[in-house]
Amino acid sequence: MNSPSSYGPVRVRGKDDGCCSVTFLRYVLFVFNFIFWLSGAAILGVGLWTYFAKHSYITLLTSGTYPATTFLLIGTGSLILLVGIIGCCGAWRENRGCLMTYASFLLLIFLLEAVIGILAYVYEDTIHDELGLGLKRTMQDNYMLDTTKTAAINNLHQEFKCCGAFSFQDWGDSRWLTGNPDVNNSTPDSCCKTVSFGCAISDHPSNIYYEGCVVELSLYFKEHLIVVGAVAFGFSCLQLFGIVFSCCLAKKISDFKQRSSSYYS
Repeated sequence: MNSPSSYGPVRVRGKDDGCCSVTFLRYVLFVFNFIFWLSGAAILGVGLWTYFAKHSYITLLTSGTYPATTFLLIGTGSLILLVGIIGCCGAWRENRGCLMTYASFLLLIFLLEAVIGILAYVYEDTIHDELGLGLKRTMQDNYMLDTTKTAAINNLHQEFKCCGAFSFQDWGDSRWLTGNPDVNNSTPDSCCKTVSFGCAISDHPSNIYYEGCVVELSLYFKEHLIVVGAVAFGFSCLQLFGIVFSCCLAKKISDFKQRSSSYYS
């Protein structure tokens, strides 16, 4: 009896037939990977922007939630850029092991992005209370004693046109004033509308900002946390499609190899 090869080339169905063929799923996964890489670059960019643009004010927070969210963003974005290589290799070589590893990493990234989104939205609701409890103490206990926090407080006063946590009067009980009898200022000079050395010496200067910084700083962080949460939740949905496509492609490759092996055996 003649073998199948004696009749010329044999086309085993299942690899290149229909919209769910191996070839079709490979190209879909390549397109997904391109979008996946873009999402990784975006997440990494938001994380780096958070760290470098907001870093000075992070020192004024009393909890580690905001810095943790920042580092999770940077780590997740970097991981996405690396994992995309595994996906491309698995699809190109039609390697089931690579594709299943890729799907596992996608699930991990999905969970990380979900955690980032939850942290961002939960912290958005609590950051005003945290600042209300901690900013006044941070200012009173650290001004002119901690270089990093002193610079952050001075920048805060000037950028948001405010003074103290709740009002300029917060400075009356600060260690900076009570522990230095030679200091004649009622507030730091950075509270002045027009900053110059000794501009805040008067007890009731008309040149200083009277409003505290808690409201403005909490709005500043809230606006950014909304962006972080939206980016994290939005891109987390993308990973679900990648998991489905990579698992489908791995299954098709496995089925095709089994049919090919049984046909020629």
